[in-house]
Parts: sequence; C-alpha cells; structure tokens
Amino acid sequence: MAKYKIAWLPGDGVGNDVMACARLVLDKLDFDAEYLPGDIGWEFWKSEGEPLPQRTVDIFGETDCALFGAITSMPKEEADEALDPALKGTGLVYFSPIVKLRQMLNLHTNLRPCKAYAGNPLNYRDDIDIVIFRENTEGMYSGVEFYPLPQAVFDTLSEHHPKMAKFGKFGLENVALSTRIMTRQACENIVTAAFEYAKKFDRKSVTVVDKPNVLRETGGLMIRTARQVAQKYPGIELWETNIDAQCMWLVKNPQIYEVMVAENMFGDILSDLAAQLVGGLGFACSANIGDSYAVFEPTHGSAPKYAGQYKVNPTAMLLTAKMMLDWLDEKQLAEDLEGAVASVIAAGNVKTYDMGGSNTSLEVAQAVVRAL
Repeated sequence: MAKYKIAWLPGDGVGNDVMACARLVLDKLDFDAEYLPGDIGWEFWKSEGEPLPQRTVDIFGETDCALFGAITSMPKEEADEALDPALKGTGLVYFSPIVKLRQMLNLHTNLRPCKAYAGNPLNYRDDIDIVIFRENTEGMYSGVEFYPLPQAVFDTLSEHHPKMAKFGKFGLENVALSTRIMTRQACENIVTAAFEYAKKFDRKSVTVVDKPNVLRETGGLMIRTARQVAQKYPGIELWETNIDAQCMWLVKNPQIYEVMVAENMFGDILSDLAAQLVGGLGFACSANIGDSYAVFEPTHGSAPKYAGQYKVNPTAMLLTAKMMLDWLDEKQLAEDLEGAVASVIAAGNVKTYDMGGSNTSLEVAQAVVRAL
C-alpha cells in the first residue's frame, strides 16, 4: 500500500503537459504515492455545467493533498456561450473551480516563493528570494457580487452609507457591485503565518501590503492586525507599504524584501510581479494550504493554444511538486528535486522557448531526471 494518496488534477490546456512532467520526476524520486485522477476544468463546464464535479470533490476526502495543473477560465458571457446547447438557459452560472476549492476546503494560506536560480537568463537580479503570503479565501475574491444591483441591496447600503445614493441615478440595471470582505481572524491568520515563516527561516522582515489610505476599513483592519501580530515577534521588523508604491519598489529594489503578506487580490498582483522578476510564470510555483489539506499548483494559466505541444516551461510545476514534498515532510526528496532543477537551469543546455531555447517540456523534465 502506498504511503500517500494524491489527488491528481491535470485540468485542461497545458495542465496535462506539465503534470506529465511532474510524474516523470516524482517517479524518478521513488515517491511512494498512489495518484487518484480527478475531473476539473473548462471541459466539464462545457459538457456538464459543472467545472468541479462532485465526484472530484469526493476524492479530497480520500487523499492527503492534491496536485493541480491548470484550467481555462473565462468571463460570464463567454462561459455561457461555451455551454452545451442542452444546458443553455438552465440557470447555470460559471465559477472558478480553483477559487471554489480554496473556499470549500478552507485553504486559507496561499504561499508563493519567488526565487532567482543562478544561470536563469530571465532573472531581473540573481539575489531575489521573496516568499509571498496571500490570504486565500476572503477579500475581493470572496465572490459576493451583484449585477444588476438588487433594489433591496441598494436601499440597505444607501441607508448606511451616504455615498451609495449617487449611484441610483444611473439605474440599478447599470450598476455592478463587487465586495471586499475581510475578517480580523483571516488577517491575523495570514500575518501570523508570514511571521512564523520568517522566524523559522531566519528572515529579518515581514512587509504587509495594502491600501489603507483609501480602503480605510478593510485596509485599516489588515494593518492594525499586522501591528498586533508583530508585537509577538520582537526580532522581526514589520514594514508597511501601499500596493501601488510597493509594485514600484519591488521593481526597484527586489532584493531587500524577504517575506511579504497581503489580502487576496493584492497578494495575487504582488506574486505575479515578483514571479516576473525571477523569470516569469514558468518559474512560479504555489501552494494553497489549509489546516489539514493542501492543493499545489503552478500559477501559470492553461494556454489552450499550446495544449498537447509540450512547449511551455515545466519548471513551475516541478517546483510546485517540490512544495508538495516539503508539506508532506519529505524534506530530502524536496531538497533533491530543487537541487536537480537548479542544476538544469545553471547548466543552460536544456531550455524551453521562454528562455531562448527550443526544448520541449518533456525534455526539460528528462534533464531533471538525469540530474537526479
């Protein structure tokens, strides 16, 4: 019997390609696991009206964690148009299955390392090593939205906030509302995770990023909570920045930042920016971590036009597998995998198109296998 059971979720597009690369490397490591395949993504939305079928949800209760590839996701109108004709007009509404997964499984902590590996010609600088903690279940991605704006919601908001009334002149059928809902508990949880990481790995600062001068209530809650948490970690500095200025400073002096923490949307923006500084989304791994379960995914999209061509850089997927091994406490396997990836990058002989090469995803994975 295998030591671990892993939910295996390729998704669609290049998700299948990079997951094949991960399997080559995990097998070479003799990782003792049984892989349980699950259906998720765009194809199941089109054919079933459900991008995250219940049969896949059931797998999470049988497994230790999940490894996820990539999915195609589109706005409401395009999603409606893509449905099987028999399903159109039945009231189905598309949702992002990965966002639903995060909320359903309470995967509250999104962890995104952005590290420059020596020899990568795409590095902005070679001394970048930033870890970003992104709150994963609340904020702008909590999914509480309205369009058109219901009269009852408008009336209630107008009663409690005078600034709301002016939007009535446009006609409520012309008003869309997205909410940014944050709780003190979630803010405290994500900031504490950032400080605990800094303490464990001897990092000297944690930077909390928001926009409290404009988003006074939600941003203010995040900053106040961060200050309270920071008092428990006297050896670690708390830096406070606004998201717009932070993006500028991250480009200017990325090497001075060690650990960063933000709510959902700002964390998403920061992590993609930081990923580009170390080579782009082809190097961007991530983990969605809850109290007892985790889903690991590269942060690139599904790139449908490249599906099946094994063209995209699989490094993000391989480093995501490394994060999975770390979470499972298979520290030596994780170290071996990262070392092999780093050695392939440093050698510079096997490179996908984004790095100026012509090798396939599988050839990169095979080079990592040889390095192992």
